[in-house]
Amino acid sequence: MGYLLIIIGAVFVNNIVLSQFLGICPFLGVSKKVDTALGMSAAVTFVLTLATIITYLLQKYVLEAFNIAYLQTLLFILVIAALVQLVEIILKKVSPSLYQALGVFLPLITTNCCILGVAILVANGTYKLPDGMEANLLTGVVYAIATAIGFALALVLFAGLREQLRFANVPKALEGTPIALLTAGLLAMAFMGFSGVV
Repeated sequence: MGYLLIIIGAVFVNNIVLSQFLGICPFLGVSKKVDTALGMSAAVTFVLTLATIITYLLQKYVLEAFNIAYLQTLLFILVIAALVQLVEIILKKVSPSLYQALGVFLPLITTNCCILGVAILVANGTYKLPDGMEANLLTGVVYAIATAIGFALALVLFAGLREQLRFANVPKALEGTPIALLTAGLLAMAFMGFSGVV
């Protein structure tokens, strides 16, 4: 039951984009079409899960063991960048079709603050957990996957709304970025309705 509460909390209640405001750049930049939003969501899910596992292990067995926790941010950024490059190389050799689908989005993930934010939250054990559960690698991975699902949900919903807005009669002053920001605000308000669930 506790893992289900982590998932519901990360996807709906504490959505990384709409509640914690991490990952706004890809949220606004890659959300013009649903298919590109789906590609970015898949890439973020894959990298976020791997980055969370690797950075958690580095935090516990390197940074804390050698008392160099002050290097956390620098090390995590390097790990995420290296991981994205490694994933890109592996995908290029193993599955060229998947590389073509995700290849455009992988470099964008390197600068996605959502990945770094979740890695730091999990490594420090400061993410929201139900009462009675303690932070460990398993709960961290569940939280990371649920966060990636929440990111994907917000991104795909927003992309669908933006696609529909192209057919709407939007006032001239609100065309483009202004209507996108208003739509994002309304979507964030809609997700606030889940705030009492968990």
